[in-house]
Order: sequence, then C-alpha cells, then structure tokens
Amino acid sequence: MLRPGSTIGILGGGQLGRMLAQSAIQLGYRCIGYAPAGDNVASAACVDFFENGWGDKDALAAFASRCDVVTWEFENVPLTAVAAIPQRMLAPQPKALEIAQDRLNEKRFVEELGGTCAPYMRVESDEDLMRAVDQVGTPGILKTVRDGYDGKGQWRIASRREAAGVRFPGRPCIYEGMVEFETEFSVILVRSADGEIRIWDSTANTHDGGMLAHSVLPAGPLVEAQIDQARKIATQVANALGYVGVLTLEFFATKSGPVFNEMAPRVHNSGHWTIEGAATSQFENHIRAIAGLPLGGTETRFASIDMRNIVGEQALTAHQILAEEGEPHLHLYGKSEVREGRKMGHVTRVSHKAP
Repeated sequence: MLRPGSTIGILGGGQLGRMLAQSAIQLGYRCIGYAPAGDNVASAACVDFFENGWGDKDALAAFASRCDVVTWEFENVPLTAVAAIPQRMLAPQPKALEIAQDRLNEKRFVEELGGTCAPYMRVESDEDLMRAVDQVGTPGILKTVRDGYDGKGQWRIASRREAAGVRFPGRPCIYEGMVEFETEFSVILVRSADGEIRIWDSTANTHDGGMLAHSVLPAGPLVEAQIDQARKIATQVANALGYVGVLTLEFFATKSGPVFNEMAPRVHNSGHWTIEGAATSQFENHIRAIAGLPLGGTETRFASIDMRNIVGEQALTAHQILAEEGEPHLHLYGKSEVREGRKMGHVTRVSHKAP
C-alpha cells in the first residue's frame, strides 16, 4: 500500500493525466509527469513535470528515480520509453500497452479469449488492400496497425473502385469490414493487484468523425441485453493480462451480440461521467488500484446521465453552460490553443429522473 506523500509518475501530459493527478492529490499523493514538450495540461496538477523526449533515457531514469509507482494516461507511449523504467514500478504492466498498440495483435488476443471481432485482414501494400476488399467486402475501413486515435490514421472505403483510389500509407495496416450496429458502448473496469474487479455501468456512445462526442445512461435495451457478455470478455482480458488499474474495451451493439472494437489500457473518455455520476470515479479508482488501496464502489448515483465533449471553439463559450438548468458539471482542460476537432473539455448533466 502506497503511503500518503508518495509520488506517482504519469507518462503523458494530456487531460487524462490531469484528472488522474487531481484524484491522486485528493488521496494524499504527489504526481510528477513526463511527456515531450507541448501543451501538457497535466502539468498544472503535478509538483514537477519532465518535458523530454521519449528516447531520452537519462531523463526517464531521473523521472523514475523520483517516483514510487509509474502509470500512463495514453496508450501510445513508446514501449522503449516504458522499458527504461523498472518493471516493478509500472502499473499496469507493459504487456497491456504492447497488445493495445498493435490492432492485429489486439484483435487476435481478444478472439483467443472468446470475443467476436469484425472481419479483418492485414494490409501491407496496394495489392493487399485490393485482396482484402475482395475477401472482406465493402464498405470497410483501412486503419494503420499502430498509432492513430480519435479517427486519425483511418480511411473509410465504400467500394472497390474507391479502394483503388486510396493511396496506401506505406506502413502496416488492417482492413476491417464495417459492422451494422445500433450503438457503441464501453465496458470500463478497474482491477486491483489481488484480482478484485469492479465494473461501471456502460454508456451508449456516439462518435463524430471517429472521436467520441456523447455518452448517455441508460444505454438502451439492446446494450443492456449485451452488457453481461461484454463484461465477461473484458474480465477475461483483464485477468489474462494480470492488469492493475482501469481498463476499457469498446464494443458495437449488433443484432447478433457485442462485437469488440478496440481496447484502451487506461482511463477513458466515455468514463468521464463517473466523476459526478458514480460512487467512485474511474480516475480515483485507477489511483486506488495502482497504490494498493481498497477499490471504491462503481455504482451509478443517478437515474440518467449525459456527458458531451467540448470540442474546438465550443470552449470559448463553454462557461455559458453554467447558467443552464440542471446543475451541469463543466470540466475545461486548460489547453492553450483552440483547434478544430481538439478536445477542450466536457460537460456532464445528471438527473434523478429517468429520461
């Protein structure tokens, strides 16, 4: 159990790191961040912040020397950077990152545990792409195997003719068949070092341009009918990884059952509602898990919950939301530059009345 006053290291400087650090402060811990130079909004909640490259082994060693445990706030932290930190200090373990950073390995891993994925093929050339389109069919989506998030590194393909006009990006990709689904939903769980697992309710998620825009509870009858099966898969993934902390699996709710989309070995945008809406937020429970503290309850506290991302220039007028009825809970991330498509904050509305 991590003693009060201990230091938690966070790899990454974004809003997820900021909210993790805020929860750590509440529990009596100090946080130090590490990320390349940039708009590292997590630094506002850290006692110190290393702005160094991921390949700077000396800086990583200096960072680790000041920490009692190290975690991460996004899944694209290079494995070489993680390897520079003593494994005993890491929570969760790097295997989760290794799997999540490769879309092919991720799908195969989940399939081996009984999950269902959309049909897919590996693509490494223009010829591979045309072969995948012929075998998997259209419409489909071409994704880079590594990197890419919030719709980046992805190309939708509606027909074979359209596929012929796609310029192959020159790095390994995966081509997936499009899934007919009613909505998307997430299973967000927290697992302690001794194997205890607690799971939050699943929201129905709506995306815009590949980025999460809106999460609501209740999620609707189709999602609710598939939650148990999806939770079983997520639990098997967490146990197979010996995971410690918050883990998220995204699913499509289809007529034939939940179809796995992707895994995020970290706290997740679709769980931001838990700050106000659950007995314990995903951020606090992640800190509890990696610090060896008892896990908090994950029960939903309200009859209905609505969480929306604040994107781009919406942030410039976001304070007007505070005048709305229903006690909206506004979170702005303190980003210095407003850009189109950039997550700037979120707002959560809760109600004791059913929708």
